[in-house]
Amino acid sequence: MFPKRLTDGYQAFLQGRFHAERSRYEALAEKGQHPEILIISCCDSRVSPEAIFDVGPGELFVVRNVANLVPPCEPDAESSYHGTSSAIEFAVNGLKVKHVVVMGHASCGGIRSFYDESQPLSKMNFIGKWMSQIAPVADALGDSTGNREQDLKRLELGVIGHSLRNLMTFPSVQRRVAEGELQLHGCYFGVATGLLYVRDPGTGEFAPCLEQPLG
Repeated sequence: MFPKRLTDGYQAFLQGRFHAERSRYEALAEKGQHPEILIISCCDSRVSPEAIFDVGPGELFVVRNVANLVPPCEPDAESSYHGTSSAIEFAVNGLKVKHVVVMGHASCGGIRSFYDESQPLSKMNFIGKWMSQIAPVADALGDSTGNREQDLKRLELGVIGHSLRNLMTFPSVQRRVAEGELQLHGCYFGVATGLLYVRDPGTGEFAPCLEQPLG
């Protein structure tokens, strides 16, 4: 049976948001989507870009995967399927987005599994293989601080920078950034606090998005 939570939510959507914004949905169906922002986020159920940024339909193009990772551009790896890379290609070359945002978050389960060297969840170990991409990030951070939570946060923040660097291995991203048509950004969301931190592209440091966020 289809989940009742989804049926109830859909009913509320039809009577609420869809009813109120029907003309907007009709225009999107007729004219297509033209979002200016691609967000690469974690698939964690607690981190929804649409909710965090309070956006409507058609405003964001979102790709989500475990730990908001961008793999390096690998055009010759024909035997692999590149879900994240294909979304980046479509957003940058097809939709001509003006911004790409890599959004990490606190309490990331994928990063924690890598840090803890967790046992595979299945014989195929898809998560382990996917998370092995961040080994260079962990190596670059060096020795542990002695504080597990601090180590995890350092790794979560480091992965954002890693993904931003990998974005620049895509020729189309590189070209559009060089021509001033595309900007890359990093941010970090605190699940428990609701606070958003934005990465300074020059220093790699993170600072609060708002000086005085409303409590």
